[in-house]
Amino acid sequence: MASKSPRRQQLLRDLGVKFRVELIEGIQEDYPADMPADDVAQFLARQKAKPYDLRNNELLITADTIVVLDGHVLGKPADEVDAHRMLRSLSGRVHHVVTGVCVTTRDRQLAFADTTQVEFAHLTDDEIDYYISHYHPLDKAGAYGIQEWIGYMGVKRIDGCFYNVMGLPVPRLYALLKTL
Repeated sequence: MASKSPRRQQLLRDLGVKFRVELIEGIQEDYPADMPADDVAQFLARQKAKPYDLRNNELLITADTIVVLDGHVLGKPADEVDAHRMLRSLSGRVHHVVTGVCVTTRDRQLAFADTTQVEFAHLTDDEIDYYISHYHPLDKAGAYGIQEWIGYMGVKRIDGCFYNVMGLPVPRLYALLKTL
């Protein structure tokens, strides 16, 4: 797996998949400005796989998760002020989370994206500040982790895969891995 995300690693471990983490630093996570927001995560998952040179018996899993609000991509916040801005914009609204997954072997590459709708309750500035100061969500798309405090108290409803919002649509990945 080419991901430093502790959430993705834990989900794979819990699925019973034996893996090791291989990271190539400095992979650019840029995408064309005119790319539709819903295509970005899968594009980035494929981009992350490009620098790896695989042996015959190796399989590489790469992934990228984004939050989409009003057709705009919310990636990881730059700082706490940006995190507050993102969470304020999500407050009381529905957005969707898209995770792109790419599974690569020496001979082929399969990729997909999974989408989950998420509805947030109205969040106060105090709740947002509490979350940011206690959970430090700067490494999370949209500045939140559904598996943390803000998910417990702030997510009113989801439509789709919970694990997708965590960063890895485990049921779809498992089904794909079974075919290989």
